[in-house]
Amino acid sequence: MNLLVSERVKLLSTRSPWWCLISAFVIVVGTAALMATAGEGELSVADTQGGTKIALAVVVVLAALAVTTEYRFGTIRATFQAEPARGPALAAKAVVVAVAAGLAGVLAGPVAWLTAELLAPDRTAGLAGGADWRTVLGSGLLYAISAVIAVAVGVLLRHTAGALALLLCWVLQGEMLLGLIPEFGPAVRDWLPFRAGAHLVSSDGGPLGHWGSAAYFAAFAVVLFGVAISVAKKRDA
Repeated sequence: MNLLVSERVKLLSTRSPWWCLISAFVIVVGTAALMATAGEGELSVADTQGGTKIALAVVVVLAALAVTTEYRFGTIRATFQAEPARGPALAAKAVVVAVAAGLAGVLAGPVAWLTAELLAPDRTAGLAGGADWRTVLGSGLLYAISAVIAVAVGVLLRHTAGALALLLCWVLQGEMLLGLIPEFGPAVRDWLPFRAGAHLVSSDGGPLGHWGSAAYFAAFAVVLFGVAISVAKKRDA
């Protein structure tokens, strides 16, 4: 519990995490508002969540910075001195960042839909069932798991520029480009982690279904985070 409190204070006592969280929220809600006011035709529930992918990029930036800035300024040494096992300290950091990211997604999704409903009530589809609620609220789980992956990448690379470059390329274009490679792309496309995670909030559940894809994405995050902890224990802070 002390580790969780410490990581919460470290995360929320600086401005950049707040700006990232607010930016992710505004991107999702703002995109919904633009689609409602500038677009034509009916807006599906998925359409109101059109800013999710860009907001996801902001979330992974937030999560990576939570780690790499500690390495940059050397404060990670004090953390590891307080918790020599290192694993619990890194796990606490991942939990705190994941909860913050998840809450941003849980808030942004419904507000985005409500914004579209208020601005274009005649064109916005209502929340008719479980699938629609999964689309609206699922970004919270998507952001939380993505934050754990970004923390793991930050621990592995330790350098801000390298971690952000890798994560942004990976989230925004990397998996899409891999999916375009002849023969290889179609075979692996649905098994790429962020694509699998996106199945949670999309109408297409992929080969594992919506929740199966989410479980696969979470398993990938756990394995990568486990590798990151193992590496962190073997090298100097």
